[in-house]
Amino acid sequence: MDANSALISFSGPTVYLLPFLDSSLLAVFGGIAGSLPVAYIATFGPRSGNRTMILTRYVMGWYPTKLVVTLTLIVLLGYGILDVVVAGQILSAVSPHGSMSVIVGIVIVAVVTWLLTTFGYSIFHFYERYAWLPQLIAMCILAGVAGQHFDLRANPSADLDRKTIAGNRLSFFSLIFSSAITYAEGAADFFVYYPEDTPRVRVFAITLAGLSASFTLGLIIGIGLGSGINSNSAWSNAYNISQGALAVEAFASLGAFGSFLSVVLALGLIANLIPPTYSSGVDFQVLGRHFEKVPRAVWNTVGAIIYTVCAIAGREHLAAIFTNFLALMGYWVSIWLALVLEEHLIFRKWRTRGWDWEVWNDRHLLPPGIAALVSFLVGWAGAILCMAQVVCVP
Repeated sequence: MDANSALISFSGPTVYLLPFLDSSLLAVFGGIAGSLPVAYIATFGPRSGNRTMILTRYVMGWYPTKLVVTLTLIVLLGYGILDVVVAGQILSAVSPHGSMSVIVGIVIVAVVTWLLTTFGYSIFHFYERYAWLPQLIAMCILAGVAGQHFDLRANPSADLDRKTIAGNRLSFFSLIFSSAITYAEGAADFFVYYPEDTPRVRVFAITLAGLSASFTLGLIIGIGLGSGINSNSAWSNAYNISQGALAVEAFASLGAFGSFLSVVLALGLIANLIPPTYSSGVDFQVLGRHFEKVPRAVWNTVGAIIYTVCAIAGREHLAAIFTNFLALMGYWVSIWLALVLEEHLIFRKWRTRGWDWEVWNDRHLLPPGIAALVSFLVGWAGAILCMAQVVCVP
């Protein structure tokens, strides 16, 4: 169950002023569209035995890959920032009279995540196997108790012209698409221990089904919560405090049980934090020979410290931060995916050696990547110049 999707989809009614139906359709199809490339990249895990960023060396060469790895680390740690901030907001809002500060909540969630990721894949895989269930139950109860306050008929864009509405629709679709597609940078990481002969269709199908299912419920609930802000003063007041406070307020009618479910949601965000925290530890090692010598557990610790400190510093402007952040990251990930597709379907198809997975750490046998790097930089520069930004007002 992906609680992140609920946080992102708030922006449909609140930022892009889209009605419930428009937001829901755009979000669901945006999530599915963004999950398709993730499922494609995941198929390289069993067949290559290599992490996603090692795959990038075959596309962009030894040195240009370092740029992609750096951007990937920004994405992974950026997701960490979002998760710990919202978890901290929820824990703060549910504490008696706000006795626990958001900062303390952030630190608690970050430390638990660090402990689960430091001791390796088997530990957190066991945790992830069961952690989704209580989160799913909490989200279903949230939909049941808060659904009556969803404003399904309101049309916030009624006073906007057609071009603005069309632009808002495209921007919201792109935001949801970006939030899904960014999982591609670590998609192969979690399948490298699968047998090499695992059918690619099976890996593709389970990845697509898992992501689409987890996104859909969270997206719809988030849109519903966002749609009720203008018609429900209690929700509006809570949202003015934080998005985490809004989630707690939505459970308010359940009393103490609602507070318990809010804590379940907050702790459920640990499950969302684990994959990017673990992948960041591996990706730090791809930066070069000297980085390889540092154990992954150390890099996991460094990553956790980075996103905890940044979360504490940027906790007041979460909505604007993640809206701009996801859009910016979605652009370069799309360009990177285009390069991988070209390499796979065009260039490697006609080479005698094809994908020689044994040369992954020999820069002399990997391509120079000059053409890929130039294409990547030109495409991303054009995307940045044309992107729409949400302005963060102090």
